[in-house]
Amino acid sequence: EAAAAAGPLDVLVANAGCNVRKPSLEITWDDWNTVLDTNLRGTFFTVQAAARHMLPRRSGRIVTIGSLTSVFGYAGLAPYCASRGGVKQMTMSLADEFGPHGITVNCIAPGWFRTAQNDVLYRDEEWVRSLTERIPLRRPGRADDLDGIVVFLASDASAYVTGQTLLVDGGMSTGSVRALPQAR
Repeated sequence: EAAAAAGPLDVLVANAGCNVRKPSLEITWDDWNTVLDTNLRGTFFTVQAAARHMLPRRSGRIVTIGSLTSVFGYAGLAPYCASRGGVKQMTMSLADEFGPHGITVNCIAPGWFRTAQNDVLYRDEEWVRSLTERIPLRRPGRADDLDGIVVFLASDASAYVTGQTLLVDGGMSTGSVRALPQAR
């Protein structure tokens, strides 16, 4: 219906997510399924629906949303890390499958951004201070930090980029636990 009303689908940004923040020994079957169903299964079937419209046109840009947890593990986030790691791997698989049909598929993996999911953490000033000390750019991300990368991946400037996970994390992935004190 949407394609008929709005015209051809050129770009999809598949962005949905939830989290259950608990020690792994406290995660229930329902907790696990809620996170994986939303973050991984939901992303897959959204991409599948979009690809059905893009494949006949042999053109399209698909952007999935992973996380820093797509490539790093964090205690207390097992289902979330598994789901975001799955999005990263799925992105590569779909890029391989859809590439011959002119469709690129890439993943944006944001680092620490304040969201409704993690707002409680950001209320702790000591936690925020500790976090920002581990980010080379010395601040958490802001929503507008994602604008440029989304525009790039949606545009012809990225026509030869597919299957990639781009970390937008202020440099945190260069060494999330720093062995040496950093200059301020």
